[in-house]
Amino acid sequence: MYILALNCGSSSLKYQVFDADTRRVVVGGNVEKIGLPDSFITQKYPDGTKQRKETVMKNHDEALNVVLFMLREASIDLNDIKGVGHRVVMGGDKFASSVEITDDVIKTIDELSPLAPLHNPSALLGIITAKQLLPNAKQVAVFDTAFHQTMPDSAYRYAVPAAWYRELGVRRYGFHGTSHLYVSKRAAAMLGRPADKCNFITLHIGSGASATAIRGGVSVDTSLGMTPLSGLTMGTRPGDLDPGVVLYVMKRLNLTPDQMQTHLNKNSGLLGLTECFVDRRDVLEHRSADDKCRLAIEMEAHNVKKYIGAYMAELGHTDAIIFTAGVGENNPCLREEFCSGLEELGIKIDPVRNEAAVAFKGAGESVISTDDSRVKVLMIPTDEELVIVEDTIAIMNGTYNPDHLKMEYSFAK
Repeated sequence: MYILALNCGSSSLKYQVFDADTRRVVVGGNVEKIGLPDSFITQKYPDGTKQRKETVMKNHDEALNVVLFMLREASIDLNDIKGVGHRVVMGGDKFASSVEITDDVIKTIDELSPLAPLHNPSALLGIITAKQLLPNAKQVAVFDTAFHQTMPDSAYRYAVPAAWYRELGVRRYGFHGTSHLYVSKRAAAMLGRPADKCNFITLHIGSGASATAIRGGVSVDTSLGMTPLSGLTMGTRPGDLDPGVVLYVMKRLNLTPDQMQTHLNKNSGLLGLTECFVDRRDVLEHRSADDKCRLAIEMEAHNVKKYIGAYMAELGHTDAIIFTAGVGENNPCLREEFCSGLEELGIKIDPVRNEAAVAFKGAGESVISTDDSRVKVLMIPTDEELVIVEDTIAIMNGTYNPDHLKMEYSFAK
């Protein structure tokens, strides 16, 4: 029996097929540039080989048809795909856990689309198409926001007119929830302690980035807000920003909301600061000669340190800081920058351990702090797809527990 994990972006589709018994990936891949004439699919196999096919895919319906064709070529019997787990970015305060997809669930995801206009519509297209093409598979929605629904109202409310919250849903929702859930469970296992006895600061740092404060195994605060724009400096998104700046620039440049949306999502962050680079590796390579790159690195480190300090104050006691996602897993230089000067807070990086902890070079879960560091610092490669698969299997089997502290995850052992 197979489980298909689907992650539909606005112009992309990522997929992985898992063996339900072993929880191992059988095959996976990416579809890119959906809707453009040069769209293509790259299928990846566990042995490292790749298969690329260039074909026009006008929409997600056509893209998923191509994916299923490629899976057949990889000898996957589509009748053996018994479950499909969909990553859905925005569940708002309507979904605090993963759910089987029904017509009512589809309706609610659609109603939440104004809160995530770049993400939820794409997820819906994937859900509707998967239901049509794989009618015998159980469809499950796994929400990025669900893990953060344990935040207290003092953390998720904004100090704006209360009617905005009541009538428009203006509040902090947070994102990257499946990643923060996974690495927090693995960190607790590494420390040999129950998750509900652990306090962590998890740092998911990739092109998008977020920090989460976890007390007793549950999220109590997170840096991303109602949208994925706030908090840490990101590849093309600004992180924390005075909202007055948006109003001022819109008025001065006569920008429409859609134009400002593009600037904040696509033209800000590291790209906005350097005017040419999104990838941190490029920014680091040029920072000695390019002052804009120097500034970008120093600003990002400044912001990460602010969140570490703020969340340590909020938690009162911190057992570990966890780095994950593309940058967090693979960039020792930036991890060192983010933690330098924090020795008085009990955070000490071991340079040798840190340099060796590079996931794409084969390093697994690693302790990168010194033995006498009061706060452990860990590098844990994330596995959001495994969370999606295990939630899907549990819902199929009737063993799913919406309280993730009581859920029997294989990776929590």
